[in-house]
Amino acid sequence: MKSVQPQQRVYLSPPHMCGRELEFVQQAFASNYIAPLGPMVTGFEEDFAAHSGISHCAALSSGTAALHIALRLLGIGRGDIVLASSLTFIGSVSPVTFLGAEPVFIDSDTATWNMDPNLLSDAVKDYCRQGKTPAAVVVTDLYGQCADYDALREVLDRNGIPLVIDAAESVGATYKGRHAGKGGICAAYSFNGNKIITTSGGGMLAAEDGDFISRARWLSQQARENAPHYEHVEVGYNYRMSNIVAAIGRGQLTALNERVNAKRQLAARYEQALSHLPGISFMPEASYGRSNRWLTVMQVDEQAFGASPETIRLALERENIESRPVWKPMHMQPVFRQCAVYGGRVSESLFAKGLCLPSGTAMTDQDFERVIATIHSCAGEGAK
Repeated sequence: MKSVQPQQRVYLSPPHMCGRELEFVQQAFASNYIAPLGPMVTGFEEDFAAHSGISHCAALSSGTAALHIALRLLGIGRGDIVLASSLTFIGSVSPVTFLGAEPVFIDSDTATWNMDPNLLSDAVKDYCRQGKTPAAVVVTDLYGQCADYDALREVLDRNGIPLVIDAAESVGATYKGRHAGKGGICAAYSFNGNKIITTSGGGMLAAEDGDFISRARWLSQQARENAPHYEHVEVGYNYRMSNIVAAIGRGQLTALNERVNAKRQLAARYEQALSHLPGISFMPEASYGRSNRWLTVMQVDEQAFGASPETIRLALERENIESRPVWKPMHMQPVFRQCAVYGGRVSESLFAKGLCLPSGTAMTDQDFERVIATIHSCAGEGAK
């Protein structure tokens, strides 16, 4: 009996090499800068600063490392309150706990799925009345869409609270014509393997303050003092990006605009193919910006569509297609069960109804049709 070969797996957001990465890596090999640091790290920082319009950048080992160093440089410590997006990946919030501070979670709004400025205002007022002015706010740009920075800053600036932007998912997106992350005291970016551009693993911390970034670099290199021997008056981290990883990033950055356009075109194709079905809707795009559509995310009304997001996910998995639920809100995570939350129902609903669809920029027409056909097959009789 002839065996049936499984169809090739369709991943959620796999790396997509443009071809230029290898030439940068070969330059790094030719120079023998294989160990951490080197001209590719400097070049990647300069390239990213030019692309983002943020004056100073430090290339680091991850977006989480960037947030950790940023919060430490802002003096966050034990007993401090840090307000943070609830609908996010845990790496946005875990650095708060590394420093002994207490995260307090802010729900999303329905228009953008990002942090609700009105709920942020409520939280700031409450904590200021208690004499516990929040030490910082960490806002996440969700699924490639910038939060409403100006609305958040309007709340924070009058209270002297710094805004740290977790732009891990929004490289290449814009807010009012500015690159994602430009508008806070600093911004953290991720180049993890599933991001719109990747260095396999890595991140970037960006700020207009050159001294802030210089100190970040110093902390990321074990806080070594300027001495011929290893001298330390502070404890630092091994958070610096390697020269080889940075070389990959330089190649990837040359294709960023192309990748954003491809992600946006794919999101539009999904909406065209599925939005006519009852119970299916998609993440809205805010009027103030241009999302990079890192992941295409749909909402499923189970009663109207005839199947739940989990039923669809399992059906896709049987066809060797990867999909994933929307981020589980931080205030629902067992590890943060003691933490306060403002609102909660919006992100809870998005989690219950949401499904992230395969969004690779090298996805073929055949792959796309497999996804669409499988989702159609899940629909109840009233939806077909």
